[in-house]
Amino acid sequence: MGNSYAGQLKSARFEEALHNSIKASLRSTNIKPKVDLCRGEPKGQDLLNGQASNGLEELEEEDDSDTSSPPLPYLHQGPAPDGCCTMDGFCQAGKDLRLVSMATEPIEVPAGFELVGAKSSSVPEHILVCAVDRRFLPDENGKNALLGFSGNCVGCGEKGFRYFTEFSNHINLKLATQPKKQKHLKYYLVKNSQGALCKGPLICWKEPRPIFCSYNMNECSCFSCIVFCPVSSAMISGPPKKRHRGWHPNPLVPVPPTAVPVSAIRPIVCSPGLLPVAGVLQPQPVTAGETVIVPDNLLNTSGVRPVILIGHGTLPYFYGNVGDIVVSPLLVSCYKGNQLTEKTLASLGLTGSQLLSVETMILLTLQYLARLGSEQIPLREEFEQIVLKAMLVCPGGPSISPAQLPWLARLEASVSGGSVQVLVTYNSLGEGISESLRSLCDGPPYQQCLPTYVVIVCTSKMSGNEFCVLALGKYQARALAEGMLTTNEFLKEISYELITGKVSVLASHFKTTSLGDNLDKQLVRIQRRRKGHVIQPFQGDVTDHIHSQDAATMVPPSESGELLSEMFQIHPPQLNVARSLLSQVCSIADSGSQSLDLGRFRKVDFLVLVPPSHILVNQTAQRIRQSGVLVDLGIEDASSAHQRSDKYVVRLDGDVHGKMENFMRKVKQNPYTLFVLIHDNSHVDLTSALSGSVCHGELQGLADRVVNCQEVLEAMNLLVLQVSCFPFTLQTRQSRISVHNEVHWPANTDSLVSGPDLVYFGLRDYSSSLQWGVASPILRCDDAFEKMINTLLERHPHLHSMVIRSYLLIQQYTEAMMALTSSPSLRDHITPETLAMVEDLISAPGREGTKGRGHMLLVRVPSLQLAMLARERLEDVRDKLGLQFCFAVLLGSPATELSLPRHFANRLRAWRGCEIEDWVPHTYEDLEGLPCIVILTGKDPLGETFPRSLKYCDLRLIDSSYLTRTALEQEVGLACSYVSLRVVKEPCRSMAPKDPETDKTSGPQDPDLELHMDLERPQSNSSAATRGPGSLAENRVSSSDIPDSSQKPSTSSCPPGGKTGSIMMEDGTGTTSTSPRRVKQECDSLGSATSRPSNSTQCGRGSKSPRVSPRTVILSRAAYNLLAGESGSQLSSFSLLPHADVGWSSPLRPLFTPNLQGSEQSLFYRQWTVARQHHADHEAPPGPHPRRLLLSGPPQVGKTGAYLQFLRILFRMLIRLLEVDVYDEEELEEGEESRIPYTQWPDIEEFLKLPFDLLPRDPKFRRASAVYRGSCPCFPDSGSDISKMPVKRETVSIRLSMFAAHNAFHHCDQCHHYCKASPATQLSECTFHAFTFCSSMLGEEVQLHFIIPKAKEQHFIFSQQGSHLESMRLPLIAAKDLSLLKSPIFTPTTGRQEHGLLNIFHAMEGTAHLHILVVKQYEMHHYRKYWPNHILLVLPAMFNSAGVGAARFMIKELSYHNLELERNRLEEQGIKRQEVWPFIVMMDDSCVLWNSHQPQDSSRYSCEEVDFNLRANSSGLLLCRFNHFSLMKKQILFGGHKDFLVKPKLIVMESPTPISPSQYICAPDSEHTLLAAPAQFLLEKFLQSCSHRLFPKAVQNSSNPVLSIDSYLNIGPEVSVCYVNSRPHSTNMEHQGLVFSGLLLYLCDSFVVSDLLKEFSFLKGATLCVICQDRNSLRQTIVRLELEDKWQFRLRDEFQTANCSEDRPLYFLTGRHV
Repeated sequence: MGNSYAGQLKSARFEEALHNSIKASLRSTNIKPKVDLCRGEPKGQDLLNGQASNGLEELEEEDDSDTSSPPLPYLHQGPAPDGCCTMDGFCQAGKDLRLVSMATEPIEVPAGFELVGAKSSSVPEHILVCAVDRRFLPDENGKNALLGFSGNCVGCGEKGFRYFTEFSNHINLKLATQPKKQKHLKYYLVKNSQGALCKGPLICWKEPRPIFCSYNMNECSCFSCIVFCPVSSAMISGPPKKRHRGWHPNPLVPVPPTAVPVSAIRPIVCSPGLLPVAGVLQPQPVTAGETVIVPDNLLNTSGVRPVILIGHGTLPYFYGNVGDIVVSPLLVSCYKGNQLTEKTLASLGLTGSQLLSVETMILLTLQYLARLGSEQIPLREEFEQIVLKAMLVCPGGPSISPAQLPWLARLEASVSGGSVQVLVTYNSLGEGISESLRSLCDGPPYQQCLPTYVVIVCTSKMSGNEFCVLALGKYQARALAEGMLTTNEFLKEISYELITGKVSVLASHFKTTSLGDNLDKQLVRIQRRRKGHVIQPFQGDVTDHIHSQDAATMVPPSESGELLSEMFQIHPPQLNVARSLLSQVCSIADSGSQSLDLGRFRKVDFLVLVPPSHILVNQTAQRIRQSGVLVDLGIEDASSAHQRSDKYVVRLDGDVHGKMENFMRKVKQNPYTLFVLIHDNSHVDLTSALSGSVCHGELQGLADRVVNCQEVLEAMNLLVLQVSCFPFTLQTRQSRISVHNEVHWPANTDSLVSGPDLVYFGLRDYSSSLQWGVASPILRCDDAFEKMINTLLERHPHLHSMVIRSYLLIQQYTEAMMALTSSPSLRDHITPETLAMVEDLISAPGREGTKGRGHMLLVRVPSLQLAMLARERLEDVRDKLGLQFCFAVLLGSPATELSLPRHFANRLRAWRGCEIEDWVPHTYEDLEGLPCIVILTGKDPLGETFPRSLKYCDLRLIDSSYLTRTALEQEVGLACSYVSLRVVKEPCRSMAPKDPETDKTSGPQDPDLELHMDLERPQSNSSAATRGPGSLAENRVSSSDIPDSSQKPSTSSCPPGGKTGSIMMEDGTGTTSTSPRRVKQECDSLGSATSRPSNSTQCGRGSKSPRVSPRTVILSRAAYNLLAGESGSQLSSFSLLPHADVGWSSPLRPLFTPNLQGSEQSLFYRQWTVARQHHADHEAPPGPHPRRLLLSGPPQVGKTGAYLQFLRILFRMLIRLLEVDVYDEEELEEGEESRIPYTQWPDIEEFLKLPFDLLPRDPKFRRASAVYRGSCPCFPDSGSDISKMPVKRETVSIRLSMFAAHNAFHHCDQCHHYCKASPATQLSECTFHAFTFCSSMLGEEVQLHFIIPKAKEQHFIFSQQGSHLESMRLPLIAAKDLSLLKSPIFTPTTGRQEHGLLNIFHAMEGTAHLHILVVKQYEMHHYRKYWPNHILLVLPAMFNSAGVGAARFMIKELSYHNLELERNRLEEQGIKRQEVWPFIVMMDDSCVLWNSHQPQDSSRYSCEEVDFNLRANSSGLLLCRFNHFSLMKKQILFGGHKDFLVKPKLIVMESPTPISPSQYICAPDSEHTLLAAPAQFLLEKFLQSCSHRLFPKAVQNSSNPVLSIDSYLNIGPEVSVCYVNSRPHSTNMEHQGLVFSGLLLYLCDSFVVSDLLKEFSFLKGATLCVICQDRNSLRQTIVRLELEDKWQFRLRDEFQTANCSEDRPLYFLTGRHV
């Protein structure tokens, strides 16, 4: 960002040549001055004629020539080979290399190569495209380029050029000097937003000199470069300063060629509404424009480095002392409303006519600047909302004439009290800028009263109104300039200032105390006075001294009983988040995209990637170890899990590639293991691997190389879970994560313990705490410190403000320690905040009951050099004051482990009860209770968890350099934690009036809701604490964590070092665990969950509920204003740019309101932000990755515990997918086993000798009518047994073996061909065939349809023409092919195309078999989709509403007919009819496991198997039952159509009441409510439930069963049924002497005659039920069977099923035997 010329200053020789050229140009009247800075330098006229864009590029070159002779063609170039092309811009193969021709051509760039642009003097107007090995190109610092060359020709494709001379010859780079890559490879080539190749940033061949505000090519801004306006004579109004002698009075002085120390680059022309991608700059020649000479010593003279805010119009050229000005594009996008697309305008509620005029923009800018406070700076996001509101309220703005604009502008500025001034010019903006800069140099330095802003308005008639803003306020100019630097850039600037000694003046200032004494000498005197004694570490105060040796051995009493037990507890919010993650994984698997197949996985493994922090690695490994997840997943045993937990955490440092290679090798070698790659704190490094480098000691781009590498993206058994507190940079338009794959932490976080003790206190709560009205809020700004800083900033304008803040901070802590120990006179020179923190740090361990425990003070110092300086200085001062045993000073660097002196480690060991002598802390949590100052350094906080003893977070160094949401909020996120609810509510209740309702002893039902209400309630300041600032009493809102004995006991939380009680937590299924094994408690960021050595001892102690308070945060004024939100005068941090790696996609956007959270926030950022060029997502694929998820949650809320629990329940689910619930029931009754001698199977004669068992033994028939078996007792034998029968069938969960049947969700390599069609196979390749036969039972022809895949046609016989299906092949009994299953398998199925177990490949152990699915006509397309390789037998449409009994009936009829056809066909071939295999297998779609196959040889819904078997046996068919056949049937809750939801057909009720079975029938022609259900279903359900009304004599009377002819219907478990077949020659049970209690005639046919009925005897009063298809048939049956002779009928005893006529109801008549 900013003025690129600030980073282009060169060597002394270059500057001297430039200076001489400027002098020569100013002396001469010739408009063509000569410049001979280096070979090939363009002359001044070139710049004036449109070659200005090349000026800087040529100035960048090294002066390679050692002669001043004119340039000659390079003499060493040999002639081109014969036949080769020598045309400029083409290679020797004749291929065009010019950028204009190659811009839209696809170019293959090998890995590790870059496209660069070469320039040749022979074709200066063209750039030649080349591919060069990246290793031979410099990085952004001009370093690390290997010597030599390696390149390819992108024209002809020739590769392997090892010398640039050879390469330049090949591409016809006709040169005037020796070919050098540094001189002729000029630019990187990049793609613009339209995908076209264009000229990008310069290749930085020479290391630029570090300067204050360097130009950053990676910044994404449409105005990251300067646009110049035409020349004006108004600015040349006086003689130049001292070195510009020979000033020519002619106003038309030409522009010197050296007046352009930056490339004249115009902004990119973008499609409307979309800003250009970062760094994609398109240099274009510009005409000669006016120039502005920046005065010498501007910064030294005025004490301010002016910042020019680009407005509307063109800026002039700048030359001279350009390092003393900064050009900022901060607000320029606000003035580009005309670039908004119609779609964007519509989304904002605007139209093109509502855009504001330039004049209105000027007045709005003045209004905005005038209302800014003295310590505020302009913010783009804030001004954009002002512009947007103005467009909505006043479309187009008022009409302002040119004459009105100046005085209206001055009127707007007048309200500022002089802080904003207006300068009106009439020629150009350069005129006003020049005048303003010149005025800065007038008058005594540092004594001018400058305006904060000067708004320069040019009302030129030629170019219209233009304007820009000059920021001259010392605070504002510095803040704006520093805010333009990225974090890496300002850390480099700080390093440069420290290395070069620029801070020496500042350092010398702080060598004296605030009282003027020499600091070092005074400390030495204090040290000598102590004479080897030190202040007592604890159990005393600062006046108690002991010998240093005694202090070193002073250890508090061992408190082994207070050791925090290693327990890891999952809390409800974490469990809910884990379940949400699991649900999302299931959604991915069910999406139909085939990107994740959960059915194939049997294990779960994982790897956690964390930012490069040793402490974070230790912390995460400790969480994994405590959670026991490695053992639960089965990847480690209990003995090795403790030692190997760190193997599952990898830092993103230089060693990550080897570890990732090992991990990916495991992924490839274990295809049936689901791996989860967890990228924790994924917002930390999102630099693209192509643009990654070493920045401030840290490798960048590693995360992109690892997480986005091709192997990770393509692995089908790998999930990527990115975890972040600040996911905004992952939620751009180019996001790799689907918005549907995001899981957000619940907004209202519940308590993380078993009661309302702790609640999460986060960023929003800190902002809300400003409403409490207490005297010492937990979010503070140190105003006294800010005043000191402002004074120092004015004195040292050359230094970065963080350097100055750091030195002052060190002095403040130094003098605070001195004031509290030996120099009380310094108290008045220390800020109250600093004094209070240091006083608490020193005195807390000496308080009664603390046992030496104290607090942690966290000081955030991003610069490593400044942090090391602070640690060294504070340690030195501490030691000389005798405090070296009172508190520790630690450097918290991500690059190193914690280093703690042994005496402090011994103190921690005593508190923990640890007996290991060499134990040392590995995490910040291990420092629980230790009084210490932790100086946390590093570019960003990396997610480390701090102990509860952390009390203060000193963020006074975090200032205006942190102007993005992530940068600011992650710093305050260090203080976020779980706190006691009562502590948060105390200040609220003390401020609020007493409410009798809130004064009750009982707590609220929803503690989080009450907390939220208390935090939001405005408070009164009338009763605030009145203690003086700096006193310990005012900090009581964040007081000590020492437990109070009066607090109620709790088993869920513990004091520092206290032992937690044992808690029985809920597992993933919601059942309470009662296992005797140690309960795992899973918690993340909740207290001090430290690791416990295995041989440590502990003893029980009653735990008390601790007082956990919010941490106190001390901020700079700039950060405080942004975090104050609505309570402040500026917008809140929520509205800032979300991250420095992204940019806004539109100049204007809707207001981001703080209530946008979770998915709404994600949608906002996905619409309005884009990834910058150096972002890892910049060139992401167009669509999101299907197996990538995002977990976002506030800092320190418990995300680690949540994703570890997710791994656990994911594994449980995979195991559950490998299990099924099967019916676990004993058969009804064991019968006598019939054995036959072993003969050739099947021996029909032997089978016929076996008795037929009439008892339906399947447990599902427990509640069905028993079949009468003569002397054998019927089941059940007593009514009491019926009442004890369970309504719900019992099931048990079993794990599937490798021989199980599967549903459509199972996929594996072995059975893929069995279930899925190959890519070359289409559904249209299946053939349709009709098969017609005559059914004896239906009495009509039946036409079935077969859908046969091409691969299965060999199982059928077709006519010679091949179009007519004749029969289905049946094998011979004598066939001995063991690889073939002889019996065809028929599976009737309905509604279970997904869940039916129709994949029996594994169950058949690969044996060839014929499997036919019998489906209903309306479901044919569903089954074809899921089972394209299966043969489908489609039933006629008349069976669409029929039960499964219809399918079984049609299978029997088809099989019987097919057997006759096959016997006839094979008989013609000389094979005996009895040699044809006669058996079929009829198998349910719920059979999951069996040990061998069972041979087996009416539209009914229930008990159709009993009816089928009875009919088959009585008609002479052979049925076999194996007594030792193991079959498991899965409980499938989907499909099957076992039951219908019976509801009224015409009346729609919102909440329908259940309809009882007695209402399923009605009297004919009555007004009864008609039902929407099949008639057969209603009849069967009625008979099952109301049999006591139909057959009262049969209830509980097994000796007198109900006679049922030709059918078996379930008429209830209390009634026995005797089945009789009416067919001649049928086999029936002997019924002589048997008296029946009733007669059931169901759809009887002509075989039932009156003479047959006369053979049976009935009880007096026995009942009759005759069921027919219509009323006419019912009457005819009564007459035909002469029933009125023996049975009495009444008119009111006629009924029908409650169907309408079009649903064809069934009719029945009841009667009584006389």
